[in-house]
Amino acid sequence: MPITDLINFDDVLEKIRIELSQGNWDEVTSLLESLRRSDQAEVFSDLPPDQQQEILPLLAPENSADILEELEDEDVFEIANRLETDRLIEIVDQMEPDEAADLLGDIPSDQAEEVLSQIDEADEVRSLLIHADETAGGVMTSLDVRIQQDMSVDEAIWHLRNLSPESETIYYLFVEDQNDHLVGVVSLRDLVVASPGTLIHEIMDESPISVRVGADQEEAARLMQRYDLLALPVVNEQQQLVGMITYDDLLDVLEDEATEDIYRLGGIPKEQPADVRLSSAMKTRLPWLILNLVTALISATVLSIFEDTIAQVAVLAAFFPIVAGVSGSAATQTLTVTVRGLALGDIAPKEGLKTLGRELLLGLVNGLSIGAIVAVIAFIWKGTPLLGLVVGIATLLDMICAGLAGVLVPLMMQKLNFDPALASPILVTTTTDTLGYFFYLALATVMIASLV
Repeated sequence: MPITDLINFDDVLEKIRIELSQGNWDEVTSLLESLRRSDQAEVFSDLPPDQQQEILPLLAPENSADILEELEDEDVFEIANRLETDRLIEIVDQMEPDEAADLLGDIPSDQAEEVLSQIDEADEVRSLLIHADETAGGVMTSLDVRIQQDMSVDEAIWHLRNLSPESETIYYLFVEDQNDHLVGVVSLRDLVVASPGTLIHEIMDESPISVRVGADQEEAARLMQRYDLLALPVVNEQQQLVGMITYDDLLDVLEDEATEDIYRLGGIPKEQPADVRLSSAMKTRLPWLILNLVTALISATVLSIFEDTIAQVAVLAAFFPIVAGVSGSAATQTLTVTVRGLALGDIAPKEGLKTLGRELLLGLVNGLSIGAIVAVIAFIWKGTPLLGLVVGIATLLDMICAGLAGVLVPLMMQKLNFDPALASPILVTTTTDTLGYFFYLALATVMIASLV
C-alpha cells in the first residue's frame, strides 16, 4: 500500500542506506515501492550511482519506468547508459511514448534502434523522435483516441469503450474529418450529457485552439496558460492531428524555460547541474566573463580620460559606487521586466516605443527622487553643496539612461535574433557604468574650479 502522508525523505533515505549496507534487497525494494512515483524518483535520485545500479534491476520494469519518467533528463541519460540493453528494453516498453522518445533521443543511435526494434509501441515512439526537443512536437505525446465528426455520440462512446485507452489524460476528444484534419473538439462532459443520436459535429467546438508541430514549446505553453487548457492538440502543416500536449508536459516546459532564463540572465548559456565537470563549466562561463572584461575596459577608458579631474578632486572617487550602483539596480529592474515580457509575449517588438516611453518616465521620476536623496547625502557627508549637485544630476541622468538601456538593448538583441536574456545583462551593465562615470566626471570637470 503506497504511503499517503507527507514523507520525510531523509528518514526514508537513511532506512534504505541501512538496509543496503546489510544487503537486505527485498526490504529496499519494498520501501521504494511503498512510495508514490514522484517520491520514489526523489529518493532514488539522492542515492549514489552505484547503489542506483544495484537497485534498479530488482524493481519491476513498470516501477523502474515510473522512476525514470519522473527524473530529470540528465539523470535518466546517465542511468540508461549504465543499464544492460535487455533491461533497458524492458523498462522503455513500460514508459509513455513521449517519455520513451525523450530517453531514446539522448542515447547512442545504435542502442536506441536496438531498443526500438523490440518494444510494443515502436511506431508511436519513432513518430515522436523526428521532432526537435524544444518544439511542440518534441514535448507532445501520441493520441489514444480520435473521433470523426459524422459519428453520433453513441458511436463515439462505444468507440471510446472499445479502445479502452490507458491514458489518464482524456479531458477532450479531438474531432477529425475523413482526411485526418482537426475540425473540432468535444469535452468528455459534453459527450456524456448529449442526447442519444446527436451527431458529434452538432456539439463540438468548431474553432479548436491548436499549435503547429514545429512551433517553439514556449508558444504552446503560452497558449495553454492563456486559455486554461488541460490538453492542446498539435497539428502539421496540413492541419492534420499528430498529437497533443498535456498539462503535465506544460509544467515541465515552464520549468525548463524559467530555468533557462535564470541561467542566461546570469550569463550562463545553458543549464548546468551543481556538480558539473570543471572543464564543462569553464567552456560555458569563461567566454562570457572575457566579454564582460572587454566591456569593463570601456568604463575604465572613460575613467582614464578624467584622471586629472580625479587627481585634483580625490573626494569624487567616494561616490563612484553610488552613481554606478543605483543606476545599475534600476537597469536590472527594467531589464528583468522587459526580458520577461518578451519571453511571455506580453511585450511585442512593435510595442517598443510604448514600453520605452513608460520606462523613460519611470526613470525620470525615480531619478529625480534618488538624485535628490544622493545630493543631500553628498552635501551632509562632505559639506560641499556643489558636489552634492554634481552627484545628484549625474545619478538622475544615469537612471534615465538605465531605463532606456533596459528596454532598447533586449529589443535590439531580439531583433538581431540573439537571446535577450543571454546578451543583455552585460551590455546594459556596461552602458550604465560607462555613462554614469561619464556624466559624473564630465560635470565635475566643468565645475572643477568650484570644487577644489
